[in-house]
Amino acid sequence: MSKPAYLVVDARAKVPGKMDEYRQLAQVAVEKFGGRYLVRGARCDVLEGEWLPERLVVIEFPDQQSARDFYDSPEYRVAREARAGVSDFQMLLVEGY
Repeated sequence: MSKPAYLVVDARAKVPGKMDEYRQLAQVAVEKFGGRYLVRGARCDVLEGEWLPERLVVIEFPDQQSARDFYDSPEYRVAREARAGVSDFQMLLVEGY
């Protein structure tokens, strides 16, 4: 049985208001590969440590392969191009339990 996988993203906009196109394109790609948003820019409270995400996003996929297929897809490639130069992303993929 496959385990779910999660993309965890810390998105930092360099040009406010220029991420709308990326968000629309990314959402289409996420849905195509069976993903669903669990967290999308909600408030974060740091309980320990120094990490201060600007905009935290967590996306659940059915498994790691689906998440990798999403990331490498032509659809998401277009979304990444839309955010080039207007944001910085830290992104990791983690296997669920």
